[in-house]
Amino acid sequence: MDEPVATPREPDTTPVLLRHSPFNIGFFAALGALLAVFLSEQLLSISSVLVLLVLAMFLAIGLNPTVEWFMAKGTRRGVAVVLVLFVVISVMVLFGVAVAPVISDQITLITQNSPGWLQDLERNATVQKLDERFGVIERAQDYVSNGDFGQRVFGGALGVGLAVLSAVANAFIVIVLMIYFLASLPSIKEAGFRLAPASKRARVRDLGDRIIRSTGAYVSGAVLVSIFAGVSTLIFTFVVGLGDYAFALAFIVGLLSLIPVVGAVVSGIIITALALTISPTIAIVTGIYYLLYQQIESYVILPRIMKRSVDIPGSVTVIAALLGGSLMGIIGALLAVPVAAAVLLLHREVFLKRQDAR
Repeated sequence: MDEPVATPREPDTTPVLLRHSPFNIGFFAALGALLAVFLSEQLLSISSVLVLLVLAMFLAIGLNPTVEWFMAKGTRRGVAVVLVLFVVISVMVLFGVAVAPVISDQITLITQNSPGWLQDLERNATVQKLDERFGVIERAQDYVSNGDFGQRVFGGALGVGLAVLSAVANAFIVIVLMIYFLASLPSIKEAGFRLAPASKRARVRDLGDRIIRSTGAYVSGAVLVSIFAGVSTLIFTFVVGLGDYAFALAFIVGLLSLIPVVGAVVSGIIITALALTISPTIAIVTGIYYLLYQQIESYVILPRIMKRSVDIPGSVTVIAALLGGSLMGIIGALLAVPVAAAVLLLHREVFLKRQDAR
């Protein structure tokens, strides 16, 4: 009778060092954990630089559609970049000459009048009842009227100077990086696409271009929302009797509206508090107006504009902005919507299609 043939055993592919030694397993696990902690600490130490890089790239991608528009008219990319920068700088200069002095004067006026507004509030019957219970007005008046207010907020004159110097330096770095990224965006994209396998490179290039286009469209949409918020605030403040501060408030609201969802809430609180110094009735009207406007902007204007620009549902826009703001503050709120759009695009074009093909 034939003897049974022994089935050959599959070779053991486990590394030799880990095959029979629990000590080695623990050693390499601990080494990996220490390496992960070290790399995390290094990443946190350069997080501020990474934020500047991401912000500069974000702005460059936002201006890229305008550059491509000039290129479609037959202009070379270098010339198109110069033209776009010229337009941006011209708008900033015109704004500085025509509107910035008015805004500066109005902000100075707000600062000078704030102690008097607190005194007016203290004489209001309704506010007096609240102040008797909580003592808020007295504390706020002492805080604002105190000569050390600026020092306590900014850490003294040296702190103010360092804060301004840091802001100017960061802005300069972002502008320089933005110009570089804007001029060399095609080569940067191509270098990134070449990291993908040749068989999938065309697909990666298509998805990457679509993500970049949607990000540029998002920036355009955010600017439209900001302009709409600023103009509506300018009109409303003139109507309710805040015309002395209309341009300053419109400028502040326009900037804050670049932050989805959160910006409208903060704007409403600021202007309602200022309206309270005139009369409780105007403050109530202002509060109701901005409560309604915040709902309209967050759930009607912003989702409609963003759906046309980045093609994501309105609910995702709101959720992404809230999550981004809670994780990374203002920068996170600004970047959350295009990141969500990119994730949804990859979900539709990669994951769902792969699932459908099974």
